Amino acid sequence: MPAAGGKRVPRAERERQMLDAAVAVFARRGFRAASMDEIAEAAGVSKPLVYLYLESKDALFTACIRREADALTAAVRDAVEADAPPERQLWSGLLGFFEHTAAHPDGWTLLHTQARTVGEPFAAEVAGLRARIVDFVAGLVAAACGAPDTRTVAPYAYALVGAAESLAAWASTTPEPLPAHDLAASLMTFAWTGLAQAV
Repeated sequence: MPAAGGKRVPRAERERQMLDAAVAVFARRGFRAASMDEIAEAAGVSKPLVYLYLESKDALFTACIRREADALTAAVRDAVEADAPPERQLWSGLLGFFEHTAAHPDGWTLLHTQARTVGEPFAAEVAGLRARIVDFVAGLVAAACGAPDTRTVAPYAYALVGAAESLAAWASTTPEPLPAHDLAASLMTFAWTGLAQAV
């Protein structure tokens, strides 16, 4: 579809615009209440063009979940300081998580609230994201605690990820949330004290 001035918008850019609009609408309205008309209007395109690119509302919602899940996973992995001591790696991963969820509130709402409550197959997409993050965190926890393998620390990894999710959810709804740095510091202090004694 040509843009203003007659220039054709590249397909990847047009799809990004539609996904940006869809994430915002789904986060605000929820999957069932959101309409393709509303999403098309927010993206500045026609509804037939949205269907041309993403086939159906289900496909669009799935594409949004996968994009936001990939972005969150990448943010956590990229934040970890590879050459730092293990406990510093754990800290930087937590900080990356809270910085990303604070910077992308619609994406976080989509993953944490909307996708989980609609049912299958969308909940399975989010479960896959959570499993990837838990596996990654288990590796960080095992290294930080000197555990022999990740199975030993799996319960702690699940607890840590669950606590991080709860804090991010609270921060996204409270009128005066703590900065990402303070959220990460609070959770790291809480977790590290327990991990030092438990493993």
